[in-house]
Amino acid sequence: MKTINLQEKLKSFSKHWHPHQIAVVDDMQVLLAKLKDEFVWHKHEEEDELFFVQKGTLEMHFRDTVEIVKEGELIVVPKGVEHCPKTQNNEEVHVLLFEKLVTNHTGNVIDKKTVSDYPKI
Repeated sequence: MKTINLQEKLKSFSKHWHPHQIAVVDDMQVLLAKLKDEFVWHKHEEEDELFFVQKGTLEMHFRDTVEIVKEGELIVVPKGVEHCPKTQNNEEVHVLLFEKLVTNHTGNVIDKKTVSDYPKI
């Protein structure tokens, strides 16, 4: 059991849209990611996702609305809901994610941004 310094972990990688696993809690994983520009429209049929914005502003696009998630705020995307995370004005956004270990990165979609292996840092 050791503390985890999020700032130090964030300094250890630079790639956007490639989550890094920092902890496992039962069947959930805690991930850090750096986001920039637009991701991929997708959904997770069986898993919810929690996004906590540590730095910047995240736009969570849904088919019928957009939620703005500011630094220090979080949003839960329910299972089965199609979504597309985006950032504003070429800004790099840092997020902490909570999701089940079985959650696929881009859910029901395979894209050039899809990754299947999250580095453990």
